[in-house]
Amino acid sequence: MSLLKAATDVRENAHAPYSNFKVGAAIRAASGAIYVGCNVENVAYPEGTCAEAGAIAAMVAAGEVELVEALVIADSPLPVSPCGGCRQKLAEFGVQDVKITMTTMAGNSAETTIGQLLPGVFTAEHMKDAL
Repeated sequence: MSLLKAATDVRENAHAPYSNFKVGAAIRAASGAIYVGCNVENVAYPEGTCAEAGAIAAMVAAGEVELVEALVIADSPLPVSPCGGCRQKLAEFGVQDVKITMTTMAGNSAETTIGQLLPGVFTAEHMKDAL
């Protein structure tokens, strides 16, 4: 299955009764397995979960800790970009040159990398003396 199909399919399961903005994400782990996530809203808005975070959680729950590609899709006029928190989450599990595809239901897409999304990323190296 392609990342696009996996993300498109899981997007339909999004729980977005407040914003009606459904997002799907699919990530490919180093093993080649694909993990998916969708946004899950909560009436207490800050308590929601992003699609990318859900896909990463599924990957980690399966025992994997390295992603090699990611795709995010939404019904938006412009390709939907991961939020700041999800950029940091992606950087935790992928190297700087990992490809991130952002796309719309209409097929308008853009590609970038984790490094381009999050220059100056905060890493474990910053905490070297604390660890």
